[in-house]
Amino acid sequence: MGSIGGGMLFNFRLFNKIFYALFLLVLILVLGTVGFLIIEDDFTLLDAFYMTILTVSTVGFNEVGELSDLGRIFTAFLIITSFGTFAYALTSITSYLVGGEYKKYFKDYRMIKSLEKLSGHVVVCGYGRVGTQAVSQLLAYKMSFVVIEKDEAIIEKFELEKKFPYLSGNAIKDEDLLQAGIERASAIITTLPSDSDNLFVVLTARETNKKLTIISRASNASTVRKLKIAGANNVIMPDSLGGSHMASLVVTPDVIEFLDNISIQGESDVTLEAVSFDNLPADSKFNTIADLNAKYKTGCNIIGFKDPSANYIINPDGDTEIVPGSILIVLGKPEQIMELNSVFGISN
Repeated sequence: MGSIGGGMLFNFRLFNKIFYALFLLVLILVLGTVGFLIIEDDFTLLDAFYMTILTVSTVGFNEVGELSDLGRIFTAFLIITSFGTFAYALTSITSYLVGGEYKKYFKDYRMIKSLEKLSGHVVVCGYGRVGTQAVSQLLAYKMSFVVIEKDEAIIEKFELEKKFPYLSGNAIKDEDLLQAGIERASAIITTLPSDSDNLFVVLTARETNKKLTIISRASNASTVRKLKIAGANNVIMPDSLGGSHMASLVVTPDVIEFLDNISIQGESDVTLEAVSFDNLPADSKFNTIADLNAKYKTGCNIIGFKDPSANYIINPDGDTEIVPGSILIVLGKPEQIMELNSVFGISN
């Protein structure tokens, strides 16, 4: 898609047809001018250049002066070699300006400039079935993100709808991940259909950003361990997850339906929120859960606790102390969650 920043407007890879054509055209003009100067003793530099232009463009004006036999042979040779080059140059420039290719690259340039301003965002690799679902959740939760997609048909759809930032590229390429701001991102979700491609993205992302939260899709159970070793924080198997969910609806339908109604989208009657130790006001840190419940009457319930060792405690006791690295899982209605976020100064 081109290099980052202003250099993209004149990136050699994007405009190589024009650059090659202009280079050949300039080369022929130089060789023609020098050739006429050497062959025709009475030609000035302006005469030689003008004669070269007349020859290359084949416009048919009269010669500058009487040409020698060698001059005529050189002119014939110049016409033969330059005609195709001149036509190629005109065709290349016209196709870029009239055919809309430069307009497309200019759109890409503006998109990349906007991506350079993103920080703390989520990078979504792939916009297939799983990627579409991930984007839907991010939009509902008003998260900042960018999608990397290589399918031209999907990119054209993005251009028409203009719903969110996107990057026309391949997520397995380091330069495209960098253009998506992987170094400044807070998380990456890789939903590529190939496990090997997801593994490559995870390796690159972890190497580039050590603090990045990496969520990867996996199609085969044998790949899950490899993805975690490569640096993925979580690995999801959509097909297995969907089958398990369907079976659970048969075994414990009421429980599963209740859990389905608990949403992080802020659109249902019940919402979950994660509150980390760093989000708490200074006077509430190192308190117990009971102290926190007594201090803030928001109506929310703390149903889970994640300790600094990443162990989860369901329905934690009131004497559980909130320490650095811990996270509270809070359940409540949307308005209760909004009040909680307001009290703790949480932006989402």
